[in-house]
Amino acid sequence: MNATVTRARRNTRLDPARIGIYAFLVSAAAFFLLPLYIMLVTSVKPMDEIRLGNIFALPLSFTMEPWQTAWSSACTGVDCEGIRGGFWNSLAIVAPSTVLSILIGALNGYALSFWRARGAGLLFGILMMGAFIPVQVMIYPLVQILAALHLFSSLPGIILIHVIFGMPVMTLLFRNYYASIPEELFKAARIDGGGFFRIFLQLMLPMSTPIIIVAAIMQVTGIWNDYILGLVFAGRENLPMTVQLNNVINTTTGVRLYNVNMAATILTSLVPLSIYLVSGRWFVRGIAAGAVKG
Repeated sequence: MNATVTRARRNTRLDPARIGIYAFLVSAAAFFLLPLYIMLVTSVKPMDEIRLGNIFALPLSFTMEPWQTAWSSACTGVDCEGIRGGFWNSLAIVAPSTVLSILIGALNGYALSFWRARGAGLLFGILMMGAFIPVQVMIYPLVQILAALHLFSSLPGIILIHVIFGMPVMTLLFRNYYASIPEELFKAARIDGGGFFRIFLQLMLPMSTPIIIVAAIMQVTGIWNDYILGLVFAGRENLPMTVQLNNVINTTTGVRLYNVNMAATILTSLVPLSIYLVSGRWFVRGIAAGAVKG
């Protein structure tokens, strides 16, 4: 009984380390949530309230007009059709780029893990070097190559660019994941007469759901948030949402509409934010399932 009371008293004491941890977590949460709060309340305020300078105050006159303006009638240069066009352009870029880069990365990782050709390690190292080369260094050569292929400023061109830039990381993820799978499964499939693509499609790919989810989250958020590649390679007819957002904010003349700018920023970030909120636990599970092994 005395031991139980003593233990209970110890648990009720203020632990400085625990207090420090909670203080750090609260501070970190406030650091990230406070700007989001300011953006949200500013986006639903009329400009008369914003001019008062009380950025932390809740709106006195709630309005969704800035959101409607940002979506359908804000000016992005000479066009005043909002950022909805950029939303559909981003979808058209993200969907095929994600699928293709995951498929190619899975094939590369599968080949490097189980079909070890001569020089595979060297090729893998060269491929990984591409992940550390700054994008700006490769822009001009890629412009020349796509122009020679008649793909510059086109939807297929920007999709190809995202597939190329996503290949190193996707290959690394799938190679490390497949390296954690027992090689006996592969050998048994080979004994049963399975070939390269049959083993990949019928055995390895169905087992790759956790890492596919991780790869999809990384690619969708990375491609959706991209700005420089979309600006250079997409062309005027295929500008993604991030480029349209920049045009909304930087082409404003006269009075700057902060509520419209905030609404447009939140609309642009809704897709990656929703993906992280909905599938964040799947991301952690996929990483834990072998994405960093090997």
